[in-house]
Amino acid sequence: MRWELNRISIVNLLSSILMTGLALHSLPNSADETLANEPAVYTISQEEQAYTRAIEAIESSGGAYAGKLSEPLLSLALTLQSQERHTQAIALFRRGIHLTRVNEGLYCVQQVPLLQGEIASHLAVQDYAMVDERQDYLYRVQTRSSAAGDGLTDALMQQAQWQYDAYQLGLGAPKYLRLLNMHELYRQAWGHVAAEQNGEKTSVKLLPPLLGMLKTQYLIAGYSEQGLDRAFSDDERPPEALLQFNAYRVQSYRQGNNIIEAIARIEPNIAQTQVMLGDWSLWNGRSKDAWQAYRRAETELAGEDDAQVQLQKVFSQPIALPDIPRLAQLPPAVDTKEADIVLEFTVDKKGRVQDLERLDDNEESAKQAKQLMKQVRKTIFRPRFTNGQPQETEKMVKAFNVQ
Repeated sequence: MRWELNRISIVNLLSSILMTGLALHSLPNSADETLANEPAVYTISQEEQAYTRAIEAIESSGGAYAGKLSEPLLSLALTLQSQERHTQAIALFRRGIHLTRVNEGLYCVQQVPLLQGEIASHLAVQDYAMVDERQDYLYRVQTRSSAAGDGLTDALMQQAQWQYDAYQLGLGAPKYLRLLNMHELYRQAWGHVAAEQNGEKTSVKLLPPLLGMLKTQYLIAGYSEQGLDRAFSDDERPPEALLQFNAYRVQSYRQGNNIIEAIARIEPNIAQTQVMLGDWSLWNGRSKDAWQAYRRAETELAGEDDAQVQLQKVFSQPIALPDIPRLAQLPPAVDTKEADIVLEFTVDKKGRVQDLERLDDNEESAKQAKQLMKQVRKTIFRPRFTNGQPQETEKMVKAFNVQ
């Protein structure tokens, strides 16, 4: 039942460089210069040597800004990236991007694979601020080069996903701005797909943006931050974004229900829809609505050929909410024999955690255990449900590894 920018623009920098005829000092002018900049012990592969010779040959015949350089630069950068030589790879990706911009234009589509490679290396070395900057630029390139169709939808979806990742990483403040971005990006993606489908509301292509919209509503409804609801004096004006976000919070429950109904038109599974509605109601503190939805789901599942299997899967044990891919509040559970942290707790009839205790004595993971226990206490669970009623589940044991 699971479904799936401190922004530092380089546009002005490059424009001023091109106008003055200067070269980028941070970018290497040859493959040899790039490879010499990163001290490391490694064996140069035949593949690396071949790409380096190709680059040198093109430079010899066409100069350091030859348009044909971008392809072997990309290939060499990907080779170094596969060897985890990310500093060198990033330098080559950036040189390739610079060359494509000089030869093809500031927002040319040819730089997309180079940008994606650079972002992957920044991710690998956990330079998330740079990922944020480059992902934002990639999005602008993609949207300017893809006026419509799948390319534009993919760009919107990828940028929305990065806004979620940046939200989870705590990049930028206030955090709710990321959720506003997610909301708008998924809405635009849905609109583009709907237009491509001529308004057909049952197209499966609508599911990814709809699930993204539902994920965003979960985050908006569950959002809390100090000062979010503070009163402003007559002399103060709340930020426009804050007013907009608070309006979304007020409308969130209704919007979530509408999104689930839209998903149900595409996947007309009554039990699945009722479970989704029940989870959404419980997340919003509307337990009576949740129990009604779960009862309807239980009735539907009881009529299936594999009723016991389906009921066991959905209602036999508490399930942490939201039950949506990549939105889990807790890390994956593991076998207790392999775990760093082992917890025991009760989930009451309302899906709240009670009597939380730590069973292991692993002192090395004490800090992580404290953080995890804090998160478990805040987690809402779909309670065990039998015979139309929520049930308390005592002494649940869950084991986790330190991330």
